[in-house]
This record gives sequence, structure tokens and C-alpha cells, in this order.
Amino acid sequence: MILVALGANLPTQSGIAPLETCRRAAAALDGLVGLRCVALSRWFATQPMPPSGQPPYINGVARLEGMVDPAVLLAALQAVELAHGRQRSTPNAARTLDLDIIAMGDLVRTAPDPTIPHPRMHERAFVLAPLLDVAPNWRHPVLNQSARALLDALEDQGARPLTSSHLRDDGPKTI
Repeated sequence: MILVALGANLPTQSGIAPLETCRRAAAALDGLVGLRCVALSRWFATQPMPPSGQPPYINGVARLEGMVDPAVLLAALQAVELAHGRQRSTPNAARTLDLDIIAMGDLVRTAPDPTIPHPRMHERAFVLAPLLDVAPNWRHPVLNQSARALLDALEDQGARPLTSSHLRDDGPKTI
């Protein structure tokens, strides 16, 4: 099981809203480097972390199945980001699209890039809340804690599922 976080808080240069960018990116994940997207979380409206005065984000998590080298997956995700207008400037800057590898099964890897599991995912409600939609029994392979326990240990970070007024269907998807 491969978990990929999706997020955006800026429209693309062509004016595509962050929610639509995330939806398009999620669709692009299916078949990427031979992987299959088998589940997609609800979309969440979240506050930037760390707090910075940026616009709110749209975040979700996709569960992929298949085998791929982490560096190959990272390069493929960065190509999807670039296709959606991602520009890399400073860390934690506002962006049109952000795709992060959160976990790849029980793999623990500190070098070379990417670090797996994601080194800050356990501190971020915008990752943990949607992760529960697609992998409710997932356990952090280093901390040996469930996603639920990790999320419950955080202070409220303002991660809220979008309502049906934002979406046609606000439930998690099994693909």
C-alpha cells in the first residue's frame, strides 16, 4: 500500500481552483508508473502548517497499489506537480499542487530522497484525517502508532471535510 497526500491552495495560471486541481491530480495518479489508485479520501479544507497567513488548503490522500522504486515515484509525482503549475520557491510556500509520498507499506528509508515515511506526516492533521478514510488501520512503521492515535494526539489544526455544498459527494471513494 502506497499513500500519497494531495494538497493545493492557489489556482493555476489558467484559473483552475485548488479543489479541481486536486481532483485532476488524483485522476493522474491512477496508472502512474504502473500503480493503481484504489481509494481516494474525502477532500478537507485545512489551514496552512505552520500558520502563515496563506489561503486555506484543499487536502486529500490517495491509496495506491503496486510496486515502484521510491525515487521513480517521487520523480513521477513531481512531474504531475509541474504539469499543474507547481513552482518551487521557499519551503511551505503557497502552491498550485503538492504531492507527497506519505508511506510505502512498512518501508523505512532516511536516504536518499524521498524519506519514507514522510518525516512530518505524524504532526499534520491535513494528512492524518484524510488518511483515515483510505487506510483506517494504518500504523506508522517507525512510531508504531495508528493514524487515529496520531491524529487524536494533535491539537486541533482546523482540518475539516468539505461539505456536500462544495462537492457532489463528500464520502471517501473506493476505486
